[in-house]
Amino acid sequence: MKQLIFISLLFSFLNVKSQSLKDLLQKKKDSLEKVAKEKLNTIVTPTAAPKLTNEEVIKGLKEALSVGTNSASSFASKTDGYLKNTRLFIPWPEEAKDMKAKLLKMGLTKKVTEFETSLNRAAEQAALKAAPVFIDAITNMSVADGFAILKGSDTAATAFLRKTTNQPLYDKFLPIVKDAVNSVKVTSYWNPLAKTYNKLPGVKKQNPDLDDYVTKKAINGLMILIADEEVNIRKNPIARVSDILKKVFGN
Repeated sequence: MKQLIFISLLFSFLNVKSQSLKDLLQKKKDSLEKVAKEKLNTIVTPTAAPKLTNEEVIKGLKEALSVGTNSASSFASKTDGYLKNTRLFIPWPEEAKDMKAKLLKMGLTKKVTEFETSLNRAAEQAALKAAPVFIDAITNMSVADGFAILKGSDTAATAFLRKTTNQPLYDKFLPIVKDAVNSVKVTSYWNPLAKTYNKLPGVKKQNPDLDDYVTKKAINGLMILIADEEVNIRKNPIARVSDILKKVFGN
């Protein structure tokens, strides 16, 4: 009888031991699986993008506009930069379109073309000196919320530049255009046409402000090119040529 009791106790002990060992092994297995999952997540989960401050965003936006300005000025200042680019081409002044129509009927097509060419040559020459004027405007541009522009349209920064710096840009760019207009002798092409037209009976004498006209059109053309560069920087990682551009537009 004692022997049976001993054997029974022995089996009970072994059974408890076995169960404890099983639990221990299960816990160890669970622990190893948890560690493995954590390591796996560390490997496959991409590193979170660094958080940006509004100051960094503003710096990145200004950098993008500066890069765009340099590129735009370089492109537009080449021969035919305005003349052969349908998006930038400066046409005959709209206010004098009736004058152009009458001159063409009079067979002065060549003279009309020469005048339009001179307008575009003046803009191309002025574009050579455009970059510092734009950079100054960009540097002094005040932006309250850079994130609003960053998350806006693909040309939101250019639109903001156009809106907030238009008059300062015009004031500083006008003397440059005046020099260019004189250099390529725009008025020497215009004056004979105006003189011929103004002799016609019943016509309204034409004398548009060519300096003003070329300045506005030249600035508009540069803005178009700057917008192109902004889109490129936003969408093309290769165009992000500085660390701040990579940080701001890479997020």
